Parts: sequence; structure tokens; C-alpha cells
Amino acid sequence: MPRMLDVSDDVRAEIGDEEADRLLAGEDAPGSYDCTSCRTPGNSEQERTSTVLFVGEETAVLAFAHATCIPSQVVPVSEEQLRGAVRSITGEDAAPAPGAPSAPGAPSAPIPTTDRQATLGITCGLVLINEELHPALVVEPNGPIARPGSTSLDDDFLPLLLEHGFTPVSDMNQRPAPIAGWSALLAMGKLHAVLQPGTTGSQSAWWQAHQPLAVSDGWRTAANKEKTVLMYAAPSGTIGHQPREDLMRQALEQAAAKGLLVAAAMPLAGT
Repeated sequence: MPRMLDVSDDVRAEIGDEEADRLLAGEDAPGSYDCTSCRTPGNSEQERTSTVLFVGEETAVLAFAHATCIPSQVVPVSEEQLRGAVRSITGEDAAPAPGAPSAPGAPSAPIPTTDRQATLGITCGLVLINEELHPALVVEPNGPIARPGSTSLDDDFLPLLLEHGFTPVSDMNQRPAPIAGWSALLAMGKLHAVLQPGTTGSQSAWWQAHQPLAVSDGWRTAANKEKTVLMYAAPSGTIGHQPREDLMRQALEQAAAKGLLVAAAMPLAGT
């Protein structure tokens, strides 16, 4: 029986026209599935369903999701991430307790905008703005960031982000302005990457988790409601890993007061 599947051009290019046509005809696609994003049941015979292809160095895993949760796409991951995704599907990985900031995510590579071997830590937490909770990502490198080819010892992390469209934060009670072409990618209920505009019109990974980063139930609820994530960034040694969201907020306010905080609002991809 034909399926109500969305197969993006990128997914079709990876799996081939024959396999894509078999999926659409219902030969290789399940009727019922657990959404790879929100983990609730779906049915490709009754509702639009996205094909999501997780591609590692040697293997690939084809998953299915509600089209309302995440669009059909190819998600590049390491082999270790691919194993983590499979563990996530089987429920072996536990999420942090609701209300607690998630632990910093360890990226698998330096950020693409520099050639100095600094890596980024990302903490997921909730930020209160005008009496509403907003899902936020707090980004801080583990060392100074230099421009490609630069021999300067200056930290260019914030100038680089300002050039990409981020704006300085002077008041934590003001919602950051939207930024074009960026998004936060969630799949299987975990943060996989922060995407930036690519050179060919598609997006590329600005930050990619070494292992998918679990988020709290409260963070996911707020993100699903807003469909937007606020990203705050500060130079190395400014914020630190704070064990509670009130302490994280205090550190962000102190960074803003010193002119060491930039931010942007970006769409949420997935749930």
C-alpha cells in the first residue's frame, strides 16, 4: 500500500531512486513506527511521514518521523553517534531531571570558522524573559578562538559571531533578534547540531555533538511550544558550567554587563 512519505532530494540521492520508489510504494517502509524525533507512534499510511537518514562513516540508518516534527533530511553523524542514536531509540539513555540544565555537549571537531583547536561546550537551559520560559543554548569555547590563518593571540570568537549576524546582549530581559539561515537540530529527543548557512544554499554543521545531547523535559516542552531556540555565546572562561539555571542566568547577566555576550533566536528543527 502506498505510503504518505516525504523523501527529500538529499535522502533520495543517498539511497537511490529505486529504494526511494520502493519506500513510497510501501514495499520497504513500515506502516506503523515510533517517531525518531518525538518518540510517539506514527503511521505512514494515515499521516505525512518524513524519512530521516542518519549517515555515519561506514553505515547509515533510515528512520521515520512525523512530518510535523522534522523534515525529511540527511543527518551526518559519526559511527559513535550512530550507535548512540540506536541506543536512544531503544531507550537505554536517560534524560536529565526536568528543570536541571543539561550537561555541556562535547563537539567532535573545532568550530569550522577557525583553525585553532578550541572546542565548544554547549549547555541547554531555560531562560525567563517577560515571565515566559524560553529554551536556550549557552555556548562557550574551552579556549580562545582565532580566525583562520591568524597568528594573533586575540580571542575572535565574539567578532566572528557578530559577523555571522549575532547581536550583543545588554539586557537579558530582551528577547534576542532572529538570525537567518541558522537552526538547532533535535532528533530522537536529543540535540544533535547547530546548523549555519552553507555556501551552496544548504546548511552545514557549525557545532555537532560528539554524542547526542539529552535535554530536559521542561526544555523540550518549551522548545515545542516556541518552535524557536535562543542561543547565547560568550568567550572562554566567561560563563562556566553552572549546575542550576538560576546560577546560569546570573552568569549570563554578568557577561552581558561586561559586553561579553552575544545572542540570536533560531528555529527548532525536530522536537
